[in-house]
Amino acid sequence: MYSDADGVPTSGLNPLAVKEGDPPLPAARSDYPRLSVDPEGLVLNKDGTVWVSDEYGPYVYLFEMGGKLKKAIAPPDAILPHDDTGALNFTADEDPTTGRAPNQGFEGLSYDHSTKTLYALLQSATWQDGGDNRTHNRYTRLVAYDLSDHRKDIPVVGEWVVPLPQTAQLTTLATSELFFVKKNVFLSLARDGLGRGGDETESEYKGADLFDITDATDIHGTKYDDPANPIATEGVLNSDITPATYMSFVNYLDSTQLARFGLHNGDPDDHTLITAKWESFALAPVGDKGNPDDYFLFTGADNDFISTKGISLGMPFNASVDSDNQFLVFRVTLPGAKIEI
Repeated sequence: MYSDADGVPTSGLNPLAVKEGDPPLPAARSDYPRLSVDPEGLVLNKDGTVWVSDEYGPYVYLFEMGGKLKKAIAPPDAILPHDDTGALNFTADEDPTTGRAPNQGFEGLSYDHSTKTLYALLQSATWQDGGDNRTHNRYTRLVAYDLSDHRKDIPVVGEWVVPLPQTAQLTTLATSELFFVKKNVFLSLARDGLGRGGDETESEYKGADLFDITDATDIHGTKYDDPANPIATEGVLNSDITPATYMSFVNYLDSTQLARFGLHNGDPDDHTLITAKWESFALAPVGDKGNPDDYFLFTGADNDFISTKGISLGMPFNASVDSDNQFLVFRVTLPGAKIEI
């Protein structure tokens, strides 16, 4: 069981209070001050400890092998959720005035072993950067932390703007996962929420995309770490910022590939419909000496426990549809990739 630094079990409840400390942390309620964590990204260390990125903070937490909180690291102030008085307000029930949008915190987390750098990616733009409008919230932020010495404070050593893809209707396709490929190059899982378990059967975009920060502007330590200085206005990025280069890579909705395994996109709404919420992926080398740059891309979906025969807190529930978990594996070529298993 995971617990805070005092050994008190954590909670997944929507945080309605602030647990004072350095840094101040999300708490379930003032009369139930358990650390509230909505875990998203995971990076397992060789010593058994684990880094966990969180949607509520958004923070990145280091937990010991037994589950006890060892360290919490905060993002730049522009990313933390503040209300109109400037106070921290971690709840997902209310929109912040600045900082991460509700339920759009650090969705992705990945690690570069060669430089001991941890990368965390916001699911979509901060509130001041466009997060209150789905046609304006494509410019999200990638933050880098130096993990060369866990015993000391963990500094932010980089921050870049990542331009998420948009639909034909200019609706942003938020990111659900991050994976470090090689220096400056990452995979991002971008998708809509349509398909099995979603509001509509036909999905427009689901894929593992590539982005490169080689020529992107590093904004850490600049005025853009102050929430008073947004990086974009009404969906237009400030001219002094060069974003990452972003491109589509693996299309999960390719009809020919889906049909090979009896899956489809769009009607009918049955068990072979591609599911709505793809949330994760990982890479492993194929081990083909003739193609040393080939990797298996494993990707999984989250069915949100959508079931017609579910049980929650001892009570049965019917979500009107059964949405199975789905898992796909692609073979991809990534020249120069630095994947450590």
